Amino acid sequence: MTRPRVVSLVPSVTETLLAWGVTPVACTRFCEQPDLPHVGGTKDPDVAGIVDLRPDLVVLCVEENRREDADALTEAGIATAALSIDGVADVAPALRSLAGLVGVDPDRVEEIETTPPAGERLRAFVPIWKRPWMSLAGGTYGSSLLAAIGVDNVFADADDRYPTVTLEAARARGPDVVLAPSEPYPFRERHIPLLDEVAPVVLVDGQDLFWWGVRTAAAAERLYRQLWR
Repeated sequence: MTRPRVVSLVPSVTETLLAWGVTPVACTRFCEQPDLPHVGGTKDPDVAGIVDLRPDLVVLCVEENRREDADALTEAGIATAALSIDGVADVAPALRSLAGLVGVDPDRVEEIETTPPAGERLRAFVPIWKRPWMSLAGGTYGSSLLAAIGVDNVFADADDRYPTVTLEAARARGPDVVLAPSEPYPFRERHIPLLDEVAPVVLVDGQDLFWWGVRTAAAAERLYRQLWR
């Protein structure tokens, strides 16, 4: 069977497609695939360039991509699929839908099972940006993944999906740990002294925390082992 020509505008989708043996005809510069053609970023895709590639399908994500770009592609006669992921429970159904669209057997997508540790849970502050400081609320994939491995997000009740916060406000919520991811802001060893004023700091892989898809189950296991060793 001939595979469809797919453009992926979502890094985690690109990773998933490649794991399935489906090579996109193009992806974004954030997909970490230097051997594939790039068509801009997630927020500023080269719509004209995508149209010129004549793909059978462009895959987007409600969280990461802009509605106006999806609309522009649709108006140009390009088929699109926009996946919506707000939690771990959304991943398997979305992947089955995507698999069917790209000629992969949906039955190869297994349910994602996570088992949080019994007993005490951790409370975590998760900074995702600096200048200004930002975190994530409940109803986001990252917060859901942490909850699944026994970690409660101290800003889960925030009204904004990605609230602007202060370190003082984070400290006041009494976290047990600061989980500082490597993306979207690249937190490194040099940031630990500042964040350590809030709670003990653990540097975590931002892709494991925020890239959903084929990596989700293994990412949950890696984060679990890192925090509950």
